[in-house]
Amino acid sequence: MQFELKLAAIASALVFSSAAFAAPFAYSTNEKSGTVSIIDTQTDEVVGSFEAGKKPRGAAITNDGKYIFVSDQKQNSLLVIDLAKKSISDKIKLEESPEGVGISHDGKWISAANEEDNTVSIIDTATHKVSYKVKMQGKNPEHAEFSPDGKWLYVSAEEAKYVDVVDIAKRTSIKLVEVGDRPRGIGFLPDSSRAYVANEAAGTVSVFDTSKHEVIATIPVGKRSNGVKVLPNGKKVYISNGGDGTLSVIDTASNKVTATIPVGKRPWNMDVTPDGKKLYVANGKSNSVSVIDTEHDKALKEITVGDTPWGVFVR
Repeated sequence: MQFELKLAAIASALVFSSAAFAAPFAYSTNEKSGTVSIIDTQTDEVVGSFEAGKKPRGAAITNDGKYIFVSDQKQNSLLVIDLAKKSISDKIKLEESPEGVGISHDGKWISAANEEDNTVSIIDTATHKVSYKVKMQGKNPEHAEFSPDGKWLYVSAEEAKYVDVVDIAKRTSIKLVEVGDRPRGIGFLPDSSRAYVANEAAGTVSVFDTSKHEVIATIPVGKRSNGVKVLPNGKKVYISNGGDGTLSVIDTASNKVTATIPVGKRPWNMDVTPDGKKLYVANGKSNSVSVIDTEHDKALKEITVGDTPWGVFVR
């Protein structure tokens, strides 16, 4: 009987260990420390870190969770990091000052915005090679995000007030759309029907009808609006306000701000767990990540990470 109880205890521990290992992890890219912090989203504790070049910024995780692609601004490269080994397995040459990184819904393509070169590089995730580059009409691209249906790439022009619309099939920018001053983060609804763009200098969010690539609404938010994250169900959009230390919550049915959540200093880029229940936002001047309960729109915890986190990426 005692032996059977021990076996049951071991089996229970193995199940718990497996469940913990399978939990989504949040990865914080820390610019000044040149590291990525790993957060277990079940416990909301930092469980490790690894080196990621000299100035890691944007990142994207492959659909199988095996690799994270991280832009290194100082080395003008995209680092391919093996998440099992926590080490760099490949380095892809980009153009000058890469920043935002996106991934297509099917996981086949990575986008990397090259600020000084005024281009976006498109990388094949299977070969780790740059497949092609797209020249922007706007100036100084920062974020380049694929629509979920894979048809479009929206690119924010940081030094202007425009968004480039890239036709993926044609591999070219087909339209330049005026938004608010200094557009930054971009997020699409799951059905690709709308896109939300944060305009930092204007303190607004531009709402796009993607069937026409036109702005259909402008929403006032907080000071120095920056990051954008849409919940998986498409019902809410979260905007980080770097000047206020807050998040604005937008109800997509009404396009109105329904809540404001205090977080750390200079919140930047964010991501959400696959179930949509928790949001993680990098607080650049607090060296922390805030955890948000998306059901009640309140902060649950602030987690200390590396120096000057740029963004958080969950898989």
